[in-house]
Amino acid sequence: MAQDRIYSAPLDRVGDFEFDDSVADVFPDMIRRSVPGYSSMLSMIAQCSGMYAKPESNVYDLGCSLGAGTLLIRDNAPAGCRIHAVDNSEAMITRLQQILAEESTNQSVELYHADIRHIPVQNASFVVLNLTLQFLAPTDRLPFLQTVADGMLEGGALLVSEKICFDDESQQHLMTTLHHDFKRAHGYSDLEIAQKRSAIENRLVPETLDAHVARLKSVGFRTVAPWFQCFNFASILAVK
Repeated sequence: MAQDRIYSAPLDRVGDFEFDDSVADVFPDMIRRSVPGYSSMLSMIAQCSGMYAKPESNVYDLGCSLGAGTLLIRDNAPAGCRIHAVDNSEAMITRLQQILAEESTNQSVELYHADIRHIPVQNASFVVLNLTLQFLAPTDRLPFLQTVADGMLEGGALLVSEKICFDDESQQHLMTTLHHDFKRAHGYSDLEIAQKRSAIENRLVPETLDAHVARLKSVGFRTVAPWFQCFNFASILAVK
């Protein structure tokens, strides 16, 4: 696993974060050291794939990156599912194509280099948005989720994991402090933490957990269950 050193040297100008080749090269290490509870999020994808994915239905990993979730879906969903993995990063999709080509399996995956807002969701039994919605403009999130919900089968499930924020200023400060301590414990320097934060603050816009829950209910999910939180990251299981 290549180590993430992208922000280890001082930069004259910190540009906006991009899911380019340099990020794709180190992404597994980056996300492991940056997102507390990431392994739990992945284990829930595997569990829900077995519980909710149905034969002759579609399953979507929207914002699939290098396919950590996609591969778990493929390995745990029943035979006969049509698995669709979508990402707007060409670097991520190219590498995922290579990963899939190296493996032998009867369960195929359709890959799409595309904006997730432009992929029709239909006949879906299970949909994953793993740290994806946060990169859409806030005004696009409700119509996008409505489209997803409308394309899902009754009893189907949507798994959403996100970085969240807090209305209470002291709670926000505490969770940010704990998150930064988590990164330091995993080898990131204060310089790396500060430069990464500057790069991503205009790309990733978090919302409160209550805002996510209310929106999921508003688009038609009958059961909306926040099942996990670690510092300023949370995951929600929504069932139609």
